[in-house]
Amino acid sequence: MNRIPLAERMRPKILEEYIGQSHLIGEKGTLSTLIKKGFIPSLIFWGPPGTGKTTLANLLAQNQDAHFYSISAAQGGIKEVREIIQKAKNDSEKRTILFIDEIHRFSKSQQDSLLGAVEKGIITLIGATTENPSFEVINALLSRCHVYIFKQLSDDDLSILLDRVLQKDPYLSKEEIELKEKEALLNIAGGDARKLLSLLEWIVNSIEGTKKIITNTVVLEQVKNHPINFDKKGEFHYDIISAFIKSIRGSDPNAAVYWLARMIEGGEDEKFIARRMVILASEDIGNANPTALVLAQSTFDSVRTIGFPEARIILSQCAIYLATSPKSHASYLAIKKAQKCVKDTRDLPVPLHLRNAPTHLLKKIGYSEGYKYPHDFEDNFITQEYLPKELQNRKFYIPNNNSKENQILAYLKRIWKNKYSY
Repeated sequence: MNRIPLAERMRPKILEEYIGQSHLIGEKGTLSTLIKKGFIPSLIFWGPPGTGKTTLANLLAQNQDAHFYSISAAQGGIKEVREIIQKAKNDSEKRTILFIDEIHRFSKSQQDSLLGAVEKGIITLIGATTENPSFEVINALLSRCHVYIFKQLSDDDLSILLDRVLQKDPYLSKEEIELKEKEALLNIAGGDARKLLSLLEWIVNSIEGTKKIITNTVVLEQVKNHPINFDKKGEFHYDIISAFIKSIRGSDPNAAVYWLARMIEGGEDEKFIARRMVILASEDIGNANPTALVLAQSTFDSVRTIGFPEARIILSQCAIYLATSPKSHASYLAIKKAQKCVKDTRDLPVPLHLRNAPTHLLKKIGYSEGYKYPHDFEDNFITQEYLPKELQNRKFYIPNNNSKENQILAYLKRIWKNKYSY
């Protein structure tokens, strides 16, 4: 029985075999131009898992005939970095590429240890991250790297990969496999090639008999009846965080701490968990309990400082608080409606009375004329139009039915009784 996972067996050996990211390495791709010139600067690859970041780093090193060292930020540290830098100094005749997976998990001091070698060209750094590098990579290092964004693979990309597997994999190509339907495979993969290949291999091994007929029903039944465990390198990483978020949204603190424990035991990055709770605090709780966002942000700041194992207590406190908080998605719906309105109506002119008038000429042509300063009136409020005339009386924010937003609703009804009809 072969022990090398299908995703590893199918990793491209040459650039021509690489699938996806045509905006980077296609005929007119931004990286293609650099490759043709033989110039590869230090890079940050940012994008979802399973989109080819590690593979492309390997292929670039091969293309440049460079020494290639790969470490994971979750396991390596300053000691390993310094050893690689010393090796690069000892063999300066040949370029050295250092690939750091999950570079967002490197601390500030660990990232600082790379600066001198990157700046002097001793090593060419390629960092891979699923998190926004603007927040997770220190500015000094980020300024010395070019950031390239990886996109989820399209269904067409994944279909090409499936066909290639069934034709070229040394093991599956010998099996009698009929891929009758592939929509379920593609939907579950969600643009993640590694997830797709792991799922395919698991499904094939789960089907009894010589002939393996893969249909949507077969795939969905297997996934439903045999859920795959989470692990920090696993392909079902986002399924667990989804269960965690939905448990909090559903006001179930018990389920929330269970899924939190699954992530902690699986080695998940504490900042990733905390960041998701910051988003949820605004998207799903919002003005029903504004303190939720404050606590979530405080949790994010705290776990960045403290780290595991103690950070698990802070995460648990926040998860329970969010799960037991009243819920409202009114702010989320409001901005969603407003964005749709902007797309539909394009750039409507700003009413003259709302325009800024910093010069005499602008005042002369009517800018700011007729604007009423609310603080000059009783209750710091005066009725006037703030939307373009084409959108007068349009409502985007509809308060949800909860204690805090009922107070907001009462206030809006009182002051806007002749306009928005709340």
